[in-house]
Amino acid sequence: MNIDRAALDRTLALLRNRLLQSRVPEGFWQGRLSGSALSTATAIFALAMVDGAKYNSLIRKGLIWLGENQNHDGGWGDTVRSPSNISTTLLCLSAIRLADLSAFTIGKDSHRPCFARRSGLREGGYKETVAKAQSWLTGFAGSLEPDVLAAAVNRQYGEDRSFSAPILTMCALAGILGSPEESWRLIKPLPFELAGCPHQLFKWLRLPVVSYALPALIAIGQVHYHYRKPRNPITRLLRHLSRGKTLEVLRSLQPQTGGFLEAVPLTAFVVMSLAGYGETNHDVTLKGADFLVNSARDDGSWPIDTNLAVWVTTLAVNALAADPDVESILSSEDRTNIRNWLLSSQHRQLHPYTHAIPGGWGWTNLAGAVPDADDSAGALIALRNLGLPDERITSAAVAGLKWLMELQNRDGGIPTFCRGWMALPFDRSAPDLTAHAAGAIGSWFDVLPDSLQKPAEKTLKKALAYLERVQKKDGSWVPLWFGNQFAPNQKNPVYGTARVLTGLCRLPQHFISQCFPMMQKAVQWLLSVQNQDGGWGGAKAVNSTIEETALSVDALASCFEYRESPQDAYRRSIENRVSGAISRGVRWLIEQTKEGTIAPPSPIGLYFARLWYFEELYPVIFTLSALQKVQNLGSIV
Repeated sequence: MNIDRAALDRTLALLRNRLLQSRVPEGFWQGRLSGSALSTATAIFALAMVDGAKYNSLIRKGLIWLGENQNHDGGWGDTVRSPSNISTTLLCLSAIRLADLSAFTIGKDSHRPCFARRSGLREGGYKETVAKAQSWLTGFAGSLEPDVLAAAVNRQYGEDRSFSAPILTMCALAGILGSPEESWRLIKPLPFELAGCPHQLFKWLRLPVVSYALPALIAIGQVHYHYRKPRNPITRLLRHLSRGKTLEVLRSLQPQTGGFLEAVPLTAFVVMSLAGYGETNHDVTLKGADFLVNSARDDGSWPIDTNLAVWVTTLAVNALAADPDVESILSSEDRTNIRNWLLSSQHRQLHPYTHAIPGGWGWTNLAGAVPDADDSAGALIALRNLGLPDERITSAAVAGLKWLMELQNRDGGIPTFCRGWMALPFDRSAPDLTAHAAGAIGSWFDVLPDSLQKPAEKTLKKALAYLERVQKKDGSWVPLWFGNQFAPNQKNPVYGTARVLTGLCRLPQHFISQCFPMMQKAVQWLLSVQNQDGGWGGAKAVNSTIEETALSVDALASCFEYRESPQDAYRRSIENRVSGAISRGVRWLIEQTKEGTIAPPSPIGLYFARLWYFEELYPVIFTLSALQKVQNLGSIV
């Protein structure tokens, strides 16, 4: 199947123009995250807990948005393109309950929320909406009994209480789980007193929450303690004595914007928990409420996070840089502005949240971001792609590379935020993060100072050994922060495998030769899971999406750049298969984007605690990068 070169050129031109036009006036990309039912429900609930009368207009708009975006089956999903799930449905039901108690007439649902008298809200006529949601919950969990609902939520998250505790806390505050005596009995308490320990001990304490959830640990732990004191007198005294100290820790973790991690759900859970036991005028509560107000959208919804500006900017730069003529696409002034913005977004001090050393980047330039592996790797690659580095850029890159290398775990893999926090899934090493970090080191390898050469070599060798060890028998890798709602176990091995391959292709040639066998297996697996329509989904036989197809084409095209190697005989043997797969993928992308005129996003992104999202720039960026690399290959495909 030949590629229509004229259609490819037209698609590239339109996508490139669309991406360039989506920059903000300052010259970088901010992107736009999907509206989230979960974020909207938690935000309006938290604002009502603080002062329902004051925030009545925002709460009303949010409730209307929830009503308009209820799924046909009666539940809610994380995005408007997501299937219903128990967590979001319970949270939406809790939010509606504060507005219309008359809609709740089933059994123990008649318990009056503790804040109803001060909410300032009137009945809103949500009986039909509530009835449909309760019907969905009954079908999913088997009953509306509090213990049944609580057990269903706990099953969703296992040992990780980072999200099960906040969900059940909001349900308890709303009265969904019955009387206060019954509600708080159903929620496992969080040991908030441990947050007062020296941060060096956190990774050894085996907390039941992941590293990014410390604010929730403190606030939710405290509201639970308020309503249900532990029977053990020593634990009870210890928690009583630690309340003031841990609130100070919470205050120290809150950025100037008021939003913990710039995340609406996390901030909302903190605000509602503090307000839930009377701390409505606490500084943390008021700053958090201001953040929620400032994060509201005109349509009544809230996104999961303010933005992913650093992430989408680096993705955009790296996609545009695939064009050999990138200097005519991004002018010298454009490149300078982006470079300066990226440098200004680099963390230059010990981070108060994770105590990470200086040098990393977070997902946004805003104060609530925390430096992490994926965004740091993306920023380093983007800086390399923006032109020859001067002393200032090299210095920043060296700091960033040191930061990444310091993050490496003993298993050789790279985690998200903190080295050594291995107890829960979202704190463990991940193959996609590891390969991205390796690719960033590889991008700078030829200009590294002598003092970093040996550490970089050691880091890369350990990373490659880790990737070989965690590669599945079929040749795939499973990522951490991305999934597919319709794939088995909601995993996304297509994303993971494509991203690992792309990262490995950034390594110096001698490293690529070393890891060729695992790359060979990964390519074969990608070929085996291509759909008959020419696209890729998150796994075999899962419906194709623009994002997953583009990432797969990008990875296969990247591998073609290293055709001349000791394994060239093998490459020739599968060249026709890879070329055909790329051609079919390109044709599918051109058709689905209508030659670049549309780019509908899909919810493949996973946020904190497996919260789904889509980002409107992902399909544009991923497709542009993939098609540009294919165009670079010329007659090979």
